[in-house]
This record gives sequence, C-alpha cells and structure tokens, in this order.
Amino acid sequence: MEIRICASAEALGKSAARHAAWLLNQAIRERGEARLLLSTGASQFETLAALVQQPVDWSRVSMFHLDEYVGLPETHIASFRRYLKERFISKVPLKAAYLVDGTETGIAAITAELRKAPIDVGLIGIGENAHIAFNDPPANLETKESYIIVTLDDRCKQQQCGEGWFDSVEEVPKQAVSMTVYQILQCRTILSCVPHAVKADAVYKALYAPADAWTPAAQLRAHPDVTLYVDRFSAGKILQPDLKWPEK
Repeated sequence: MEIRICASAEALGKSAARHAAWLLNQAIRERGEARLLLSTGASQFETLAALVQQPVDWSRVSMFHLDEYVGLPETHIASFRRYLKERFISKVPLKAAYLVDGTETGIAAITAELRKAPIDVGLIGIGENAHIAFNDPPANLETKESYIIVTLDDRCKQQQCGEGWFDSVEEVPKQAVSMTVYQILQCRTILSCVPHAVKADAVYKALYAPADAWTPAAQLRAHPDVTLYVDRFSAGKILQPDLKWPEK
C-alpha cells in the first residue's frame, strides 16, 4: 500500500482525481473502455469535484455504485443515488451509470453488469468505524456475493448524522445494500480517499489493526495495488512515530 499525505482535503481531492484520470485513460488506451467504482459521503466531495474536471473520454467510462440505504427514496438528501447524480453523473457524459437501489431486482441487475469485467479503478472511502462501503464491523469476509443487505451499527449511523444527512440516529435506515469486501478487492486498482481529522482513528486502524472482521478497512492491505490518500489531519495518528498497535 502506498500512502500519500496531502496538505488539505482540497489538495487530496485534486491529487487523487489526477491519479484516477490517469488510470482511466490507461484502461481506455489498452481496452477501449474503463470501469469506475465510486464511494459517496462527505469525505468524497473534494475528489469528485476535481474528478469531473479531468480530461477523460467519459463516453468510454462505465460507473458503478458502492452502496445505498434500503427503503430510502432517491429524493431524500441522504440518498447516494441522488448524491451521485448531482455530483458526478450529471456533470460528465458517461457511457453508462449503474446504481444500486436496495431492491432484490436492483441488486441482481447491477451484479450482472458488474461481473462482465473487472473494475479498473475503485475510489473507496473509509468510515469512522473503519468500514468500507457499508460493511460495518464485524463485516462478512466470507461471502463471494457482489452485494449483500447489511444492518448498520450505531457508530455508522452517528457518522451519517454528523455529516448532516439526517437529523437524528433514529431517522437513519436500519439496513443498507452494500458491495461486499470480497467484491471491492476485485478492483484492479483502489484509491482510498480519506480526509479530515474525524477519520484519523480509522486511518490508523486500517494500517495497523489486525486484518479481521472488526476492522474491515484493514482488508485493503491485502490488495496488490492500493494508494491511500490522507490529509495532514486524517494522518494525525500515523504521523506519531512512537504510536504502535498494542500487542495482545
């Protein structure tokens, strides 16, 4: 895993966007098309804003979607389908955009498209509880399904409120559909963009905690091509040279 520490969330977003664009263009040159997997949430604002400005032949790019709440209408401010349409899909002329809607029919449809070819670039955020997608701890690391229905834990729900998507934990849906850890790790390249001080503990765990179900983000260490993008705030713990993961 390569770690790139940037001065700010804005600098992180621009650097990661340039990296993603280079990879997408490389895939287009080699195979005539590219496949992109996107995260959502407040931590991805800067990266997506920079990515839509990049010189990519978007008409050759198919985009896939990581996760969505079960039962939440697309009109809700917290809907990730709405998020992606407003912040990405409406801004670039994609070849195709595949969104998961939380229904069995929707899961089957996006899975069928996903399995036609590997994802070239996965932009994978890390949650405050060290989740990836909505795989909260303890995550299901055994399934080979592409998407599963998961129950959100309280820490995850609190993050959604803290980011302003819901007014209270009680309003957050109890379940979501999430791409599995297994499927995420099938991406050819993963760029993990994790800015802001609130993510410092999760970044530290992703790098140093045991790679088990209780720290889903630590699974990224097993992937052969991952770049972790952090800013000086989310890197706060890993910049402490004497801080080590406690021995059992």
